[in-house]
Amino acid sequence: MLQLPESLLGSISYEEFLRDYWQKKPLFIKNAIPDFESPIDEHELAGLALEEQVESRLVMETGPNGEKWHLENGPFKEDRFNSLPESHWTLLVQAVDHYVPEVAALMEAFDFIPSWRVDDIMISYAPKEGSVGPHLDYYDVFLLQAQGSRRWQIGGFADDKTPFIPDVALRILQEFDAMETFVCEPGDLLYLPPQLAHYGVSQTDDCMTWSVGFRAPSADEIVTSLADFIGESLCEDDRYKDPDLTLQAHTSEISDEAIARVKAIITEKLSNEATIKAWFGRYMTQPKYHDQLIAAEKPLTEAELIKEMAQGVVICISEGSRLAFSEAENGLLLFADGDGFDVSVADKLILLRLTEQKSLDESELYSSSNDFIGIILELLNRGTLYLSD
Repeated sequence: MLQLPESLLGSISYEEFLRDYWQKKPLFIKNAIPDFESPIDEHELAGLALEEQVESRLVMETGPNGEKWHLENGPFKEDRFNSLPESHWTLLVQAVDHYVPEVAALMEAFDFIPSWRVDDIMISYAPKEGSVGPHLDYYDVFLLQAQGSRRWQIGGFADDKTPFIPDVALRILQEFDAMETFVCEPGDLLYLPPQLAHYGVSQTDDCMTWSVGFRAPSADEIVTSLADFIGESLCEDDRYKDPDLTLQAHTSEISDEAIARVKAIITEKLSNEATIKAWFGRYMTQPKYHDQLIAAEKPLTEAELIKEMAQGVVICISEGSRLAFSEAENGLLLFADGDGFDVSVADKLILLRLTEQKSLDESELYSSSNDFIGIILELLNRGTLYLSD
């Protein structure tokens, strides 16, 4: 079992971190998790990279044909790992927390950040000199050294206009000037804000790094997704209208008045707070990998649930599932894996138990309303929740 400290940030309070570091500047915490031992080794990580449903990548500084920075996407065949060189490569496996509960336990240490912002835990393994090159990420990331050591060089902030090496499948910076250097050993933690250039290189033959990333949708994704969500509820009768139309000097001119009418439509449809809340909760809880949700072959009935709960089992959130909630006009909105459910105020404490503590026992479940039990049943049958002893 992963032993977590009382605070992941040492002597720095969470309030201080959010005020002075979050999305502003890097932070290095020496021995953030004392005596840290990884619950997964490189052989188990490579085993995950063989699986069809697991997203994995292999980055080699020199490709099979001598090209600089070569990328391969998994799943891989077992013999691929037997043919790798002794150095200068990195295996990346995404969302390991979705498959290994002992890895997912680390997320508890980040409860000072809204859980709906969490993306996943990617784990990288590299022999000596393994790297993915100098690059930047568009999201916050905490880098926990799990075994071996890695040298991190930190540069300045970059953006989409910063030149990248052309004709390479990876977004590697053409130029990189190191401003700070940290050597991370097991248990050390490095926080990097979005768009801060960084360059990590393995210093040992057994370097394993856990990367805890956070979701940061782009403006393009936000506008497109919201427009699609709202568009599903609009009818054909809702159209551009101009009953106040007056004669124009030039018939081909699109007047300021016409633009004002269009802007009014957009403002009315896109600025409703309840609509935005209903969309955003669904959007931010969409599972990263939809095929991870395994629906029950035979739907569980309430009677069967009561029988199971009487045996001491508890209801838990599936690894990879996402839950969040918002206050609504007449109650609460529970968001689960991209769907929304209306919940009464009377069930708020039970909802909080589920979303914050991530479990429900028999007494908690049956102190809730029949409507909430119905929601729990639906989430169990679709694979968002599961029963565990």
